[in-house]
Amino acid sequence: MTASATGSDKDRVLIFDTTLRDGEQCPGATMTLEEKLQVAALLDQMGVDIIEAGFPIASNGDFEAVTEIARVVKSAVVTGLARASAKDIDRAGEAVRGAQRPRIHTFLSTSPVHMKYKLQKEPDAVLEMVIASVTRARNLVDDVEWSAEDGTRTEHDFLCRCVEAAIKAGATTINIPDTVGYTTPEEYRALFQMVRQRVPDADKAVFSVHCHDDLGMAVANSLAGVQGGARQVECTINGIGERAGNASLEEIVMAIKTRGDAFPYETRIDTTQLTRASKLVSTVTSFPVQFNKAIVGRNAFAHESGIHQDGMLKHTQTYEIMTPDSVGVSKTSLVMGKHSGRNAFRSKLEEMGYRMSENAFEDAFNRFKDLADRKKHVYDEDIEALVDERIAHAHDRVRLVSLTVIAGTRGPQRATMKLDIDGSVHTEEADGNGPVDAVFNAIKALVPHEAVLELYQVHAVTEGTDAQAEVSVRLASDGRTVMSRGADPDTLVASAKAYLGALNKLKARGEGGIHAQAAAE
Repeated sequence: MTASATGSDKDRVLIFDTTLRDGEQCPGATMTLEEKLQVAALLDQMGVDIIEAGFPIASNGDFEAVTEIARVVKSAVVTGLARASAKDIDRAGEAVRGAQRPRIHTFLSTSPVHMKYKLQKEPDAVLEMVIASVTRARNLVDDVEWSAEDGTRTEHDFLCRCVEAAIKAGATTINIPDTVGYTTPEEYRALFQMVRQRVPDADKAVFSVHCHDDLGMAVANSLAGVQGGARQVECTINGIGERAGNASLEEIVMAIKTRGDAFPYETRIDTTQLTRASKLVSTVTSFPVQFNKAIVGRNAFAHESGIHQDGMLKHTQTYEIMTPDSVGVSKTSLVMGKHSGRNAFRSKLEEMGYRMSENAFEDAFNRFKDLADRKKHVYDEDIEALVDERIAHAHDRVRLVSLTVIAGTRGPQRATMKLDIDGSVHTEEADGNGPVDAVFNAIKALVPHEAVLELYQVHAVTEGTDAQAEVSVRLASDGRTVMSRGADPDTLVASAKAYLGALNKLKARGEGGIHAQAAAE
């Protein structure tokens, strides 16, 4: 598709997503019908041009999935894959028949090694199979794609003969895949230029790239193919696929969007949905996205280096070539760690609502650096603890006076608690489903609040039965989380201290709907 078709001075590149077919062939990435429908709906919504919904002949499940996807997809072309056999092609045609824009994608190996060992056929027989398969598919649908499997290792003369035959038989799209991830960008660009120059009527078909990542060049090769004249890119969300995977859809799309000077093309992808699509595919396939994955990885917009953080705080373009919101990420993350500098630490404190004198800041920063040397990850709760250790406890409004707990197999488990609330002692008893629950219920009766307990964790500080217990509690309220720890030889007392510590942090910020108990002892 050219500029005249899009109303733009840039060539349109069609995005062909094969997550549901090639992506699912990745070992362990099988999806249910419902999961495939969810992914297909999102792909359609985000503007994917062609959705390869599956391999209908492979199983009844695949056939059903392609049929259902064809029925529900509103805008995208829906295609089913088929080998160069009548049964495959007929099955694919039946599966996509209900689509508003159906396509059959048929393929055949053309490289010497594939023809000799896989097909065990001579080139002339292969050529006849190309003509027969495309012709049969074209009799079923108007939109037919033909692929030269292992095209990058195919002899050029024979590749041109096959492409010419496929176009004459009615193929509207010609795919020359790098099936085994063997080629280089320079070779792939030259391959498309050569085929398009040598094949008569090459302008009657859209040329397509399909690259695997065995040597880590799938995205680079795909973009090089586009520079060589291809106008369709076959790719997958998160780059999943057989062996080392396929070219990553999000990387292809954002490379075109970000580097319009090098790639003067455009796609119709809504890039703000890329992160959402990545998370959905990761969830349904149970394939985690590596932290440093380009575009959608957890660290793609995270900065820990002090030099980088300082630059980011002064101007985001110092270290980010695209905005987080352009791919559906809410904001840049300045990750606190041993490489973080003063400017980033001060910004993090201000973001968390802390304002302090220069001396207090220097003290907190030094303790932060000491902690960062001992920990891989420094979370907001750790920073809160650093600051609150010095400033919060001196002004705690709620303090534990005493605690007695009745526990055991007979029950009920009951806690009797005395708290000093704003200088006045209050007492309460409460039952619970276990002694810890009773303790927390007693606290809630004395200090009513709406905070949600997100974490309760106990571990021994040292070895032995007399070890001091350290309890961690995390409370969430109004979109904020606070963490507190309590230590005591009695686990239940440590639990009460940790819970009260978190409540005091919320009270200090006026959060959580916290109210003092009225009745004094």
